[in-house]
Amino acid sequence: MSSIYGEFEPRLNYIMGLLTTELESYDRLKFEETGEHIYEHMSARIKSDESMREKCRRKGLPENAHSALCVLQDAIGVRVVCAFRDDIYGILEHIRNIPFVEIVEEIDYIRHAKANGYRSYHLVLASKARFEDPEGNLPGRFFIEVQLRTIAMDSWASLEHKMKYKKDIRNQELIEAELKRCADELASCDVSMQTIRNLIRESSLS
Repeated sequence: MSSIYGEFEPRLNYIMGLLTTELESYDRLKFEETGEHIYEHMSARIKSDESMREKCRRKGLPENAHSALCVLQDAIGVRVVCAFRDDIYGILEHIRNIPFVEIVEEIDYIRHAKANGYRSYHLVLASKARFEDPEGNLPGRFFIEVQLRTIAMDSWASLEHKMKYKKDIRNQELIEAELKRCADELASCDVSMQTIRNLIRESSLS
């Protein structure tokens, strides 16, 4: 069976590379200016053929490139993990000014956490490309899902994801309450660490 992305698959890697290269360049610039990196690490992926087909089936969509790239918006995924909350919003402002992307959706789960305690900043970007998309648009339009998190948010989300798929768990409500408590405590630590950083910066300027 051929890839659900068809002829567009190699183009997805090109588009993903444009954004990650732009963010890497911004990180280098911030390091030259301040001596600090704007993020700790970044990961990027193309959703696997199997995962995308499964999502199409779950959504009742045809298993083709149009569904994967024009209807759904997470074929390309980029996650940026920062040390401090303010750096997330710094990267966000930079993304707003990147000429080859536009923000088509954004949700601030940092200031407005999910009920289970999950925190992250979610974006869906539409990237302009110098080749056609599955709808025949030129320049093409391809979506990128972006998540911006602190180290604490990323660690919590990773552990919660692993435990979410365990079967036959007893005390489900207690476990969910404990996860929420941990998420809130980590969020409080993020705020404290940002405050400490600000105090250090202010003292170095005086």
